[in-house]
Amino acid sequence: MKNLAKIGVAGLAALALTVPAGAKAQRPPLPKRSIESPGKHGLPTKKIEHAYGVPKDGNPHQISIDNQRFFDQHPEYKAVAFDSRAMQPDAEKSLYLTFDCGYENGYTAKILDVLQEKEVPAAFFCTLDHFKTAPDIVERMIDEGHIVGNHSTTHASFAALTPERMAEEVLTADNYLRETFGYTSPYFRYPSGEYNETALRTVADLGFANVFWSSSYADWDVKSQKGGAYARDTMLSRLHPGAIILLHSVSADNAAAMAEIIDQARAQGYVFRDLSNLPIAPQSLNRHLAHRRCRDLTNLPLVFSS
Repeated sequence: MKNLAKIGVAGLAALALTVPAGAKAQRPPLPKRSIESPGKHGLPTKKIEHAYGVPKDGNPHQISIDNQRFFDQHPEYKAVAFDSRAMQPDAEKSLYLTFDCGYENGYTAKILDVLQEKEVPAAFFCTLDHFKTAPDIVERMIDEGHIVGNHSTTHASFAALTPERMAEEVLTADNYLRETFGYTSPYFRYPSGEYNETALRTVADLGFANVFWSSSYADWDVKSQKGGAYARDTMLSRLHPGAIILLHSVSADNAAAMAEIIDQARAQGYVFRDLSNLPIAPQSLNRHLAHRRCRDLTNLPLVFSS
């Protein structure tokens, strides 16, 4: 990255662990975490489907504002829908680019090519299946300084799981990352955006931040792609300061539009940041986070209250 003042924790960590061109970073396995009962809190188990509305005119939808207000009122949930600090006068027009990766469809490498060329950080929330079937892509995400987040083991609805099953879903995927890639990160995204308050607390108690989104579009249907121009125009019309952008790496449209989305967003004054700039994970987690070789988090104090 050319401007060290703008790359944040992830970029600095990546630069500190840079390896010579053509060489592969060596990451020894990290200790696996034991999967234990996360405890019970008596919180609501009613299903919540994350809704964000359609942002327009450079503003988040009221639904996103209401969701973020709820998360702000419950910091114990470590949850975020968008960076509300960016709405303050004279604040930086930050954007957070994230991708959900349920399986590999041949376009993630093209997206990574653009991100590398444009020097843009991103977070890729991957399922266990993606870790297993696309290891070279996952290695590249890590080696190029991106965040690899946790999108669960089986892509199950967390609104239908017990806390014990939630812990299995999160930690089985995390342990595979640790053992296979020598990597971990404290960011989780719910499959299909389905959750409840019990899930928020359980995932937070496991040491993960709950990352939602405030801008997206229907890009996941590979049989209904509408072209790069459609993806570009749709996403640019839905930008707002502090937006957490959700895209899917299976989309041919996203791969085709990525360069223009980045260039035109920057032309509007937006700055791309990585998730470590969000005020959701404890600072102890961010200090331990290094995206080329994330340090072991097993020794951090994770308290499971009953």
